[in-house]
Amino acid sequence: MKNTRILVTAALVATGTVSAVQAETLKFAFQGTLNALDPYSLNETFTLSSLGNTYEGLVRRGADLAIEPGLAERWEVVDPNRWRFHLRKGVKFHNGSDFTAEDVAFSAERVRSEGSDLSTRVPAGAKVEIVDDYTVDFVLEGPNPILHYEWDTFYIMDKEWTTENDAVQVTSASDTTPNHAALHANGTGPFKVASHEAGVKTVYEKNDTWWDTATHNLDTVEFTPIGSDATRVAALLSGELDMVYPIPVQDIKRVNDNAGTVALTGPELRTIFLGMDQTRDELLYSDVKGKNPFKDARVRKAFYQAIDIEGIKRKVMRDLATPSAIMISPFLFDKAGDFERYPYDPEAAKALLAEAGYPDGFSTGMDCPNDRYVNDEAICQAVASMLAKIGVTVDLNAQPKAKYFAKILASGGFDTSFYLLGWTPGSLDSWSILDNLMNCRDEAGKGSPFNIGGFCDETIDRLSDEILVEIDPEKRNTLIAETYKISHDNVYYIPLHQQGLAWGVADNIDLVQRADNQFKFRFVTKN
Repeated sequence: MKNTRILVTAALVATGTVSAVQAETLKFAFQGTLNALDPYSLNETFTLSSLGNTYEGLVRRGADLAIEPGLAERWEVVDPNRWRFHLRKGVKFHNGSDFTAEDVAFSAERVRSEGSDLSTRVPAGAKVEIVDDYTVDFVLEGPNPILHYEWDTFYIMDKEWTTENDAVQVTSASDTTPNHAALHANGTGPFKVASHEAGVKTVYEKNDTWWDTATHNLDTVEFTPIGSDATRVAALLSGELDMVYPIPVQDIKRVNDNAGTVALTGPELRTIFLGMDQTRDELLYSDVKGKNPFKDARVRKAFYQAIDIEGIKRKVMRDLATPSAIMISPFLFDKAGDFERYPYDPEAAKALLAEAGYPDGFSTGMDCPNDRYVNDEAICQAVASMLAKIGVTVDLNAQPKAKYFAKILASGGFDTSFYLLGWTPGSLDSWSILDNLMNCRDEAGKGSPFNIGGFCDETIDRLSDEILVEIDPEKRNTLIAETYKISHDNVYYIPLHQQGLAWGVADNIDLVQRADNQFKFRFVTKN
């Protein structure tokens, strides 16, 4: 049965028809690895997506990305600063333990603890009060109308299991000594982790005691990371695998022309962008000594105007990308059309460098993953080539995402001078961009955890505080637009594009391709 695609305007979802047939095994591959199973180790889409088949949040997102009840069957705002969540009764963790309010309170503290990469899921000043075994209140320091928008990936852990296994300390992305929670999983979700070899293979099995009614027909799911595009596509075409992603843009036609497979394509909400170290007095990786060229907005703008984004779209992405002027998809912000990219202009870029005191350019290191985003290393190579034309020499360090994230997020200090990153706002709201990427942070990383370049704009911080509590949509959008204008004018980041989705699927597989690029097994049927 050939997969069909239905565009849902609210969330841009591609889906097929689900029918109840005999249970099956699904075999799939992704370009990157699944390393730690600790749900707070890495705020990265594939990791969160994978763990979201085993762990669950108080809320979840459906096929159309709308927020639905999850482990909380309902919630209410008791007063502007107090949210009350009524939990499902009878829910069991995979080891048989009961799910209660104690687990929610424990998870809220653990997700904000040292080593967690998801600390912004629960506001730092929020207090968690247990009303009874199945009711819990979150008491906030001020109103927050989007408190739960990212809670589909704020996964709840079993307090007893985590404590008994000496795994209360979060295994961070840079840790080399993983604890029990990094190597084992115990959630409430539709699939259990049957076995896990970090970076090699993970096998899931159906959770027969799941609280919800299963609409999938899978009894086993086998995930194998395959970094090689050619090997991944070949495994799909031969029938060895049922689903692989991403499909290289140059192979989409080949997958569609092959008997028995189809390429599902569609827009993704993720923005790919470039960031620069704007905090150190001297760059870690550069021939410029005694100062940091990226502290000068003219240098940052020169880099921006040296990049031929249409060339990247056409040659590297094969038109499966939408150039962006700001750090969020236009599908998620009504005023996105008010912004335009700085024009590609190498001569203007050279003039800006000369004006900033670098007429002959300079050298810089650049960090890039090679198995995380669509054509990520090729994008970085293209950027390096374009910058060379204005006199900038780039020493490109492209490596697998496990090493890449461990380096740029290193606990001893953000170890990079110039880097490529992608961001999908988990809340589908600009607050995620501000809170994670644009607010000030201190040397320990407190503040925006992914503001790796370390810039600090007090006006953006002030506007962020206002945006968080503003409930009038038009006023809120105006404030958000102001923050994006500040970022654009100062070139705090160089947005590149929203990459397109390209999944390869066997004809007998029906699934949901969500625009957030999360692959959920509960939406899969194998015919």
